Amino acid sequence: MMLRRVLLAVRRLTLAVMLALACATAVFLPFAGRYLVREDPLVGADVIVVLDGARAERWMEAVDLYKAGYAPVIVLSPGRMEDAEVILRARGIRYPTNASLARDAMVQMGVNASAIILPEASVDNTGQEAEMLRAQAAARGWRSILVITSKYHSRRAGFAFRREFRESGIAISLRTTRYDVSDPAHWWRHRADMRYVLSELQKLIVYRLGVGG
Repeated sequence: MMLRRVLLAVRRLTLAVMLALACATAVFLPFAGRYLVREDPLVGADVIVVLDGARAERWMEAVDLYKAGYAPVIVLSPGRMEDAEVILRARGIRYPTNASLARDAMVQMGVNASAIILPEASVDNTGQEAEMLRAQAAARGWRSILVITSKYHSRRAGFAFRREFRESGIAISLRTTRYDVSDPAHWWRHRADMRYVLSELQKLIVYRLGVGG
């Protein structure tokens, strides 16, 4: 009889916790899009860093900031190189990456080619991008970095970069691109926004647990 009462109490407690979580989720979700957007005041820096993950909207923001004098150098994240791309290079076949295409377009828009850095690397996620940039900063003596990304990616990107540059003495500022047409206040109205927000929420949880890359 005692065991039965304990099991019943545990079941009721579990249901109550699940109900509370469901209610909290329902209250939070409408604000999830705006929660994911986080940026710092716009300040000058030694370098502008464009994170991988968008075709044009991120590097276009970097061009505007470069022309406005916020930094003299732009680094384009190389992104992840597929195994097939490695095979093509080994065969001597020139296959342009997204970053190299962006560099060519940026030069056409008036950015000095010598001001664009495209590291020879392959990075699979935001954490690896932060690691790569820390190595670049140490080698080149950069003391301030302005990171450019898209709206929904900004909170997680800021967390990853500040985690990587903690105690480095290098200042990190993060900005979202004005060319991102996402609608954080009404993210559930657009299928693309829904996919991005739900994906970012999951990744952010993993980051907060200390196991995200």
